[in-house]
Amino acid sequence: MKHPSLQQMMQRLIASPSVSSVSPEWDQSNAQVIDHLAEWCEGAGFAVERLPIVGHPGKFNLVASAGSGPDGLVLSGHTDTVPYDEARWHSDPFTLREHADRWYGLGTCDMKGFFAVVLDALRDLDLARLQHPLILIATADEESSMCGAKALLDTHRRLGRHAVIGEPTGMKPIRLHKGIGMEAIRVSGRSGHSSDPSLGANALDGMSLVLNELIAWRSDLQRRYRNPLFAVDVPTLNLGHIHGGDNPNRICAQCELHFDIRPLPGMDLDTLRAEIDQRLGERLAGSGLGIERIALFEGIPAMETPADSPIVRAAEQLTGYSAGAVAFGTEGPYLNALGMQTVIMGPGSIDQAHQPDEYLALDQLEPATQTIRALVERFCLA
Repeated sequence: MKHPSLQQMMQRLIASPSVSSVSPEWDQSNAQVIDHLAEWCEGAGFAVERLPIVGHPGKFNLVASAGSGPDGLVLSGHTDTVPYDEARWHSDPFTLREHADRWYGLGTCDMKGFFAVVLDALRDLDLARLQHPLILIATADEESSMCGAKALLDTHRRLGRHAVIGEPTGMKPIRLHKGIGMEAIRVSGRSGHSSDPSLGANALDGMSLVLNELIAWRSDLQRRYRNPLFAVDVPTLNLGHIHGGDNPNRICAQCELHFDIRPLPGMDLDTLRAEIDQRLGERLAGSGLGIERIALFEGIPAMETPADSPIVRAAEQLTGYSAGAVAFGTEGPYLNALGMQTVIMGPGSIDQAHQPDEYLALDQLEPATQTIRALVERFCLA
């Protein structure tokens, strides 16, 4: 059994809603996308596993395998999309629309389109010829909880040695990216009448100390860490949201700050959080104020795949681009933790991701197909 045409696969994938979100009113199952991919992979001769994710009803990973051995190539992507604002789209987000040499639809470039391109590239492959394994992975909830990638990591399985994650990079290979953590700092004091400051403990006063300390710490980090491969070559810390108090004539009893931090490869999120706790705890010692740090989500580690890795060298040779670095996060660190060496490389542009009228330029399809075929030849058939 052969799978449908590239355009037909795209149509069915885009027509299958699979939004993932930390907001329950938006969050959806990815089962329909997994079912489509499973059907096409089984028809192509792959052994297919649908893997329910414990603790996340309606969420599934898919692992489709052919061949055997210790090495092999993994082609991986996520099945979910971000939420969408339908009023800002000029067409139905769930209907593939072709216009001006582009395919429009939610997930066309980020990143359901990668699965259709991969399956089209493998259409005429005789799996009996494989000298090394070929594995396709489809994960859940990359855009929200990363539960799909974490569930794979929890299995401790050896799935392959060389991996490509098809996030939209314009088919330029990426071997490094920053991590991301999002934190909340809550300062607690005691309310009272503003005419007498001794009646309370002002959480806003305490938060001013927190802000000054975080800004100083950011400068310290940027002196200690630098990587010229990144466009922004230092770790960043963005003060994103603050709220406290309720009235000008009342001593503020609670103030909360939200910020993100994007560490470079080699920087560990848990170590950074410990530094935050120590510095802020010392700064507010003796103030009479309480302080609490809350991780808004577990965070994504930074990724670095060695420049001399076979998959990096192959991707550079096939595309003509040197492997670079980006600031956004991916599932790459989790695949690397499973013993792979991972390159981020796929059709489309990150500039179109998470945008109304998301699209995939049609001139990206043939280069992506040719590159995937060449990688399979090199790592699975040679």
